[in-house]
Amino acid sequence: MKNIPPTNKLVAHVRIANLSDLQYIVAIYNQAIPTRRSTANTVPWTIQSRTLWFNEHEPDNHPIFVAEVDDQVVGWCSLSVYRPGRLALRYTAEISYYIDSNFQQRGVGSTLISHALESCLSLKIKNIIAVIIDRNEASKKLLEKLGFEQWAFLPRVLDFDGQEFGEYYYGIRVVD
Repeated sequence: MKNIPPTNKLVAHVRIANLSDLQYIVAIYNQAIPTRRSTANTVPWTIQSRTLWFNEHEPDNHPIFVAEVDDQVVGWCSLSVYRPGRLALRYTAEISYYIDSNFQQRGVGSTLISHALESCLSLKIKNIIAVIIDRNEASKKLLEKLGFEQWAFLPRVLDFDGQEFGEYYYGIRVVD
């Protein structure tokens, strides 16, 4: 992936992901694993391990979006079923988003999340929940900037080789 200096905000084009994007989605996600700041996963993804997950995200219900800069996928965002099988939660989705490390702090995350929020009316999603690790200050600031509020905190639920961290649940009501 190209390395662009983080000096200016980028104009990213957002679109629905297709299966050929899965290689970039996996690569971007795997950048986050060693930081222990953005995901509780400790084992890298493979394309094979994420194909079912990708296919479960139907574009008309729970899409995956990718952000492109100069035809290069530089980030992604998914709206996933929140607590599958619980019908009373059918209007609530969990948002996840990851930005290529070479493109962070450049507006790509804001663009992706804003696009996802704007899509909620047509997707019949009323509430969005984001689960973030308590030490992820950048995500907390980003979500708050976009109107999310802290709805819950789970202290010391994560353990990375003896270091414990909590999880914040941020939420936003997008459709009344």
